[in-house]
Amino acid sequence: MEMFLITFGVIVLLVLLMAVGVLFGRKPIAGSCGGYKAIDVECAAGCKNPCEKRLARMKAQAEAQENAQESAQTKE
Repeated sequence: MEMFLITFGVIVLLVLLMAVGVLFGRKPIAGSCGGYKAIDVECAAGCKNPCEKRLARMKAQAEAQENAQESAQTKE
């Protein structure tokens, strides 16, 4: 029980410290290089040329969406 209370106290202290940072209006944490937009990323996985596994998954997802749309249209 003592370990639980110590752990809980540390977590509460950390949350309070983060709240103080928000109250003082500090700039939020940001990437130093500008994020994905800086490197002109088009792929959702973070790459310009997806690997074969990713391409296969993307193709399977597109086919599943097409099948779902077709089945929805036939039900109407």
